[in-house]
Amino acid sequence: MYIFDGAMGTMLQAAGLEEGYCPELFNLEKPEVVKNIHAQYLQHGSDVITTNTFGACGLKLEDYDLQDRVREINIAAVKVAKEAIAEVKPSARVAGSMGPTGRFLQPLGNMSFDSIYDTYREQADALIEGGVDFIIIETIIDVQEMRAALLASLDAREAAGKTKEDVQIICQFSFSEDGRTITGTPPAVATTIVESMGADIIGINCSLGPEQITPLIEEIASVTNLPISCQPNAGMPQLINKQTVFPLTAEEMGPLMLPIVDAGASYVGGCCGTTPAHIQSISDAVKAHTPKERAHIEPKTIITSRTKLLELGHHTKPLIIGERINPTGRKVLAQELRDGSFIRVKRDALDQVEAGADILDVNMGVAGMDQTPLMERAIFELSMLVETPLSIDTLDPAAMEVALKNYPGRALINSVNGEEESITHVMPLAKRYGAALLCLPICSGDLPEKAEDRVALAESIVNRAYGYGLQPHDLLLDPLVLTLASGEDSARQTLRTLQLYKEKFGFPTVMGLSNISFGMPQRPYLNGQFLTMALACGLTTPIMNPLNYPAKKAFVSSTTLLGWDPGSAQFIKEYGYEDETSAPGNAAPKGPEKKSFDSNDPLANIRACVEQGEKEAIIDLVKKALADGIDPLDLTKKGLSEAMNVVGDKFGSGKLFLPQVMLAAETMQAAFNTIKEIIPASESLDKGTVVVATVKGDIHDLGKNIVAALLENNGYKIVDLGKDVDPEDIVQAIKDNKAALVGICSLMTTTMPQIDNTVAAIRAAGLNTKVMVGGAVVSQEYADQAGADIYAKDGIAAVNHANDFFETLEK
Repeated sequence: MYIFDGAMGTMLQAAGLEEGYCPELFNLEKPEVVKNIHAQYLQHGSDVITTNTFGACGLKLEDYDLQDRVREINIAAVKVAKEAIAEVKPSARVAGSMGPTGRFLQPLGNMSFDSIYDTYREQADALIEGGVDFIIIETIIDVQEMRAALLASLDAREAAGKTKEDVQIICQFSFSEDGRTITGTPPAVATTIVESMGADIIGINCSLGPEQITPLIEEIASVTNLPISCQPNAGMPQLINKQTVFPLTAEEMGPLMLPIVDAGASYVGGCCGTTPAHIQSISDAVKAHTPKERAHIEPKTIITSRTKLLELGHHTKPLIIGERINPTGRKVLAQELRDGSFIRVKRDALDQVEAGADILDVNMGVAGMDQTPLMERAIFELSMLVETPLSIDTLDPAAMEVALKNYPGRALINSVNGEEESITHVMPLAKRYGAALLCLPICSGDLPEKAEDRVALAESIVNRAYGYGLQPHDLLLDPLVLTLASGEDSARQTLRTLQLYKEKFGFPTVMGLSNISFGMPQRPYLNGQFLTMALACGLTTPIMNPLNYPAKKAFVSSTTLLGWDPGSAQFIKEYGYEDETSAPGNAAPKGPEKKSFDSNDPLANIRACVEQGEKEAIIDLVKKALADGIDPLDLTKKGLSEAMNVVGDKFGSGKLFLPQVMLAAETMQAAFNTIKEIIPASESLDKGTVVVATVKGDIHDLGKNIVAALLENNGYKIVDLGKDVDPEDIVQAIKDNKAALVGICSLMTTTMPQIDNTVAAIRAAGLNTKVMVGGAVVSQEYADQAGADIYAKDGIAAVNHANDFFETLEK
């Protein structure tokens, strides 16, 4: 059991840190203050102390014009920590802290993966040069930022000639009260992603207190055997006499850490609100406690999206990989991609998911075009649009890497074969980005006919994968499907290969279903029969078109007959309404109505477009609606606004997450822009002006940026003053822009009183402007006490409140 330290920021403030001064600069200008804080934690039980470098990457230091001093500041921080250890507790170790950049990566924000990687790499290099024992990437709310930081840390460690025995890398996420990060990732998904990429320790810090974090630690422990860390706040913050107070005393917090230890955490400490006394209490409690024995987790083959986890294998229900996002043989799709349109790609994705696809295969191989930019955009669009995990289907190493880099999950690579070029290009990418890998038994153009030959070749590919550090649960096998026209024994050999794969390896199996019937008549019938036989022989994951009625029906029937459909519930749901005497052939079933863009009601089409995030398709729909004489006001209120209300309701109920909300908002903005182009003077779009700002002393603006983007995409004029804004500047901006609504936020508990000061300044200026407040630490109670008019718990709530306010103002 290892005891970490507690909060640094509040300790620095108590020691004289002033507003607007860079906390990390203390390492250079007031090292004795930092050293004393470290010493206090060491004296009160800490075995590991964390450097004062939470905001010491280049992107964060830009706020103080210190971006050129990254190395100097980080090395100084490590030196100070080591000096404190030498004087107080020589056995203790140092963890180099790397906090969030405060930026969102594309497509949620404007930062590229490489730019975030670069800023973390610079910091990680400095921390390792300084001599840290751990790098702790902490308080991360976006899995893509964590992936970039983790890769940067792994590369820095390797470049320095260090191993994980020298420097361990800890990945700590922050989760909201709903048990997910702000971008929708639950603990099990986050854990799976970073473990597959090489994290050494996985955990949680900040945001929540011990009682709220305990079930999240249990979820992490349910999917990994890696060590787990946990550094909660001293309870959920409360407002007492206009001061933010963390309610748990030192005496209370220690015992509350015991369920966390029993859940599997072996590295524990504190975050916001914790002091040396809290750490002493935690140390005393956990070191006197014998934790429950942690259950061993058998590794499983898992792929994920940003929000969803899927297990593949022989011990779980067969899954469908949808094959339609592939321009091969689809001239219309290929031409759209040449024209830069992704409308059909996104519709194919939505249609396949609705039809039952569990995974979407993504192929951007258009003859004569560079796949790389096509694949990058496809990953951006699809990862925002659907929760379904993706399979990256390309032979182009550059396209494969850009897809894996920008995919916010654990992808499946389709595929690697026995060619040396394929192995040396693909396997390092699978290892680096933590992808699962499908192995295809082909080598030097040879298509083995016999099952035994295919298994032997597959074994050689698997052994090469082990040599690159991949594990059995990282691998899937393809039995190689040859068309019946190639020989009467071809189907039998494929089925035999599936049986041998299951016996020898036990890995999940994947195959392209339609290959068997190529060049044959009655292809749907042959495909369906072959699928049924393959599933019985050990196929776990067919690649197929879920919109093909006979194939889908064969899949559902087979899984029911094989015992994967308790009570035949899925079969009855899919086909219980059918007339048994009917012969639908290739016709799609008459299932529940889905949202489409083919309704006779143009406003219904527009609503569907917004809800499904069709940024491109909505432009033509809006143009047609205006040409048909629909009033822009009706289009805005009954089409766009109603759709966003639905999106907001789904977000509030947990059916949608921030990426989908942002995509819907961007679609709405595309509609607004189209209306403005056609009817520049349209009053329906003049929804009002909103001034937004982060309060004085707070340099975090991620939440404010989300709110600003959502408001702007909903038709408001936004005056964004940025972060660390004086109350007087906010007052002046309200006057200059005649704004009826101002939104102010604070992320840090220490800057929350500036909300009071800003509200007071607005009132003192005699302005009637309504004040809306929010932020991670702000509550309804605080908003009321501060004298704010509106409390917005998130971006969707801010939009809804703005809509209500301006509609009332208009009336």
